[in-house]
Amino acid sequence: MELRERLRKLDGQSKLLLRALVSGPFGAHKALTVFHRQQRANPGVSILNLIKTLCRDEVTSETKTQQITIKPLVCLFPTLFKQNLLTFISLVHRLLPQTAVRDLLVCLRKEPHRSPWVSALISQLERNIGVHSEEPLCTPICSQRIKQLSQQFVSPGGTRGWADYFGGFVKGSGTLTNSLEQGAQKKRRSSQISLDSDEDETVQQRKRSKMDACRQECVDAAEQNTKEDTPEKLQSVLSEGTDENIQPATDSESLIDALPQHMKNAVLQIKEVLESETDWDQSSVDVFKVLNECDPIQVEMLCNMLCLSDLPEQTLPKLCSTILAPSNDLSYITATKFIKSLLLKKVLSLSEPASRSLVTAGTSLCSRYPRPMCQAVILPVLEDKNIGNPHSELLNRLIECCLDSHYRLLVLQMTFKIAWNEAVISIIHCTLDSKPDVSEELFTQLTEQLLSQGPQFTKSVKFAKMMLTVLTKYSTSVTATHKQSLHSCLLLNETFLKKSLQAALKRITPP
Repeated sequence: MELRERLRKLDGQSKLLLRALVSGPFGAHKALTVFHRQQRANPGVSILNLIKTLCRDEVTSETKTQQITIKPLVCLFPTLFKQNLLTFISLVHRLLPQTAVRDLLVCLRKEPHRSPWVSALISQLERNIGVHSEEPLCTPICSQRIKQLSQQFVSPGGTRGWADYFGGFVKGSGTLTNSLEQGAQKKRRSSQISLDSDEDETVQQRKRSKMDACRQECVDAAEQNTKEDTPEKLQSVLSEGTDENIQPATDSESLIDALPQHMKNAVLQIKEVLESETDWDQSSVDVFKVLNECDPIQVEMLCNMLCLSDLPEQTLPKLCSTILAPSNDLSYITATKFIKSLLLKKVLSLSEPASRSLVTAGTSLCSRYPRPMCQAVILPVLEDKNIGNPHSELLNRLIECCLDSHYRLLVLQMTFKIAWNEAVISIIHCTLDSKPDVSEELFTQLTEQLLSQGPQFTKSVKFAKMMLTVLTKYSTSVTATHKQSLHSCLLLNETFLKKSLQAALKRITPP
């Protein structure tokens, strides 16, 4: 019986989830989005029917031997589907009975020749649900490779291993630079932009002067970043492992020189596009494709050379629409570095509500690259001691309009690691008000934070409103232990909402 025939018995919701899981490498994320939409339409929706169907035994025949065998339905799907399924289940397993998850894992373990990645996901999910598993997360071959890699960082004498490692990297920097340049040129030979040899001497001179200016700006920025970001201990280790007569491999000028020529030329063209006041045509969009070719170091160098943090805000929407063009599909690291260079300085310097251009740029980038935005902008802003109302208003806009439940939980977990103030409380309130899927463990961490940080907000109306949201929208998550902690927190409250808070807590009946 064909797979299509077997799946006809599934209900419509399960078919949509199944279609998302087989859609490709991002199937788990697509399935999570589909599941959240189904939950919003029907809060009582469950994927239990899908799991039971996948665990059902089916008669099949081996391709090579034509032998008739009986296998669980989930074992008949390709490996990529199993990886997506296990990743998806690990994100929502708290909403499922442990017996159903355990049955699915037992079925997957019946497959004798499963991939190491599937085996690792099975073992990790077993740990998440509290099932004892003696099988390691990585295969013996992988363990051996990790052991060999770790041994490379230890010198034979057992001392100065990291210094020797960095010293070796420095001494081999010349060969590395040449190989990088040659490899990059071969990789994108067709997209290199050559300068017209018939141009006037004045045009050539103007472009050379622009390149020199870009190089000097990049050198200054890189040196400043090195001074601010490099810990003193690491600097001392680097100095011990480097000869005095050898230039460090991380020297800014050598890194710029290591850029392929077509990237240097592209920087000039991008600068001209950013400075032009006319509308951008398709050729203007194409010059930004160079970002797709860069490794992390090259991305950082290009962003510094372009001085993205100093661009006028009215240019941001046009630039972001260009970056979000279908032809520009940035990797996670590239998107993170680009967004940080473009937006972080502008957001941190806010002293009044963000301009429409900045909001438009932030929401467009956050919708396309939510995780890079969380790491490049949201986390640094939360950790900044000077966070205020303008910052919280912008972050609340991003949370409400651009982030799904998974990333809202990520933002909530970020707030557990910092000291709260009125602005942070506003962001927490906005996150909780959107009612993401908070697990029991995460809700316990939230109540601990309320109890530990609450005493300094006894007269804060914002804190009281956030507490009221917790008591009304998450009443089903409150256990007896949680209720006792929340009661202790409310005793200190001195706002006009105290009676409403106590009445809401009194109505909660723990299971």
